[in-house]
Amino acid sequence: MKAETAVKAALATLLAAGLAAGSTSALAAKGDNEKCAGVVKAGKNDCGTSSHACAAQAKADGEKESWVYLPKGTCEKLVGGMVVADKGDKKK
Repeated sequence: MKAETAVKAALATLLAAGLAAGSTSALAAKGDNEKCAGVVKAGKNDCGTSSHACAAQAKADGEKESWVYLPKGTCEKLVGGMVVADKGDKKK
């Protein structure tokens, strides 16, 4: 239960920081963000996956494919967080 509370607090802080800084897409344009899957709340994902077509369509919390943009280095600190490479990334 403590881990779940810590994850919720971390996500709330990240969401508040994102709202204060402007839209998520504007943040992503700066190149200081990465896609983080596995930590999204239902209906709060940033884009589509193989199971749904667009943003805000995640049906359950923590879906493995659903992702959100977070500041680089943050995703790997969250329980269940997995960095997703962009299609244009040269990382494999």
